[in-house]
Amino acid sequence: MLNETARGVYAIAPTPFHNDGRIDENSIDRMVDFYEQADRDGITILGIMGESPKLDQDEAVAVTSQLIRRTAGMPVIVGVSAPGFATMRTLAGRL
Repeated sequence: MLNETARGVYAIAPTPFHNDGRIDENSIDRMVDFYEQADRDGITILGIMGESPKLDQDEAVAVTSQLIRRTAGMPVIVGVSAPGFATMRTLAGRL
């Protein structure tokens, strides 16, 4: 949980895509490895100003799940955004 004890540098991570629009899972793993080697304290993903609106709920859950599994305990802040509150609530419940 993100609270007043959070400290350090949280990288704002992009969601990598293939040229045809599919999520690039291999690049997610390489990106997490890079951030860990760069001694970041945490990662922020799926921000509202980036590619998050381009993902459906299943894709957002898949990206989040893969990244969290790969981080092995590094704090992750996940953006949860959608055009309506009901959709946001559903997505947040799935994460």
